[in-house]
Amino acid sequence: MLQQSLRDAEAAYRNFFASLQGARKGPKMGAPRFKSRKDSRQSLRFTVNARWSITDSGRLNLPKVGAVKVKWSRTLPARPSSVTVIKDAAGRYFASFVIDTDPHADATAMPDSDQRVGIDLGLIHFAVLSNGTKIDSPRFLRRAEKKLKKAQRGLSRKQKGSKNREKARLKVARVHAQVADARREFHHQLSTKLIRDNQAIGVEDLAVKALARTGLAKSVHDAGWTQFVHMLEYKAVRYGRTLVKIGRYEPTSQTCSTCGAKDGPKPLHIRTWTCAVCGAVQRRSRIAESAGVTKSTFSVMAGPAGQLMPSMMRKSRWTPSGRAARAFWYASLSYAATACSKLSNSIRTTRCVMPASWATTRPPRDGIRDRRRPPPAWTAGPASLS
Repeated sequence: MLQQSLRDAEAAYRNFFASLQGARKGPKMGAPRFKSRKDSRQSLRFTVNARWSITDSGRLNLPKVGAVKVKWSRTLPARPSSVTVIKDAAGRYFASFVIDTDPHADATAMPDSDQRVGIDLGLIHFAVLSNGTKIDSPRFLRRAEKKLKKAQRGLSRKQKGSKNREKARLKVARVHAQVADARREFHHQLSTKLIRDNQAIGVEDLAVKALARTGLAKSVHDAGWTQFVHMLEYKAVRYGRTLVKIGRYEPTSQTCSTCGAKDGPKPLHIRTWTCAVCGAVQRRSRIAESAGVTKSTFSVMAGPAGQLMPSMMRKSRWTPSGRAARAFWYASLSYAATACSKLSNSIRTTRCVMPASWATTRPPRDGIRDRRRPPPAWTAGPASLS
């Protein structure tokens, strides 16, 4: 265990310094830190040198722990090279094995297909396929909100640091674990079905982080689009399928799927529209699906199976940084100051005029405003500068 911890620390520092020097691709890596016993997830990994084994009775024999009874979810297809014991926030223990898969066996399990499909992910329907199939969103978190609310109220009433609070915390964690497990199972079944039935799949690259900062944040997180697309990615590579990501800035909802004419942006409440060029009635989700099918067809003809086409990958917009950002900020401040000065000058040349009908209205009783009295209708008129 100590040797594996040292190897993990060495890999963490190597990635950290490589990220500082710019030699490592991807997001910036932070400095390594120690694990906390208060973390919701604890894990421990054993390699082959740790001398762990699986007994004939199906028990997992771990060093310094002994033989542990295991409830196997499936039989291991090959000899594992390492095992990771994981404890989640709900107090459950899992054993994750690393094995080598046979590419020929994977190709035999899922033969090639001549079908292709485009996927439009959404909230009302989790996915709308190009063949017209609509898959409803299960909304696992929404369905468990009543049970979760009751468990969280019980947790808030418990004294911090007490054993009853720990029991209540486990109840809340179990509800969240049930929701996460149900969502993960739904994503696995749907992604496997799509990979098995189609040779090429087109899906839109959504800005999930940006959508999670809107008023639909809970529904976006409940849908779990990122996890679903990630499953499509690694299953496409494993089984020799082609996955194409449509750029998030592609005007799919503005382009007619019949003639290709662009009709401009449209608000979200417009779900169907008629093309001004060819007169075809277009459905907003069907346009995105058709775009996905077109990109997938191009990828099948021009790209190898299981490879993401570079031209279809996510595009990035230029954002000001450093000196350009400061110049942009100062220009915005100067523009705002000019606008405020103009507004203040216009306010000085106006005054509020009370209607003549208010002169005959009775005054408030005992200094208290009469609630039946209508609010004043203020009007703006020229000011007297004398």
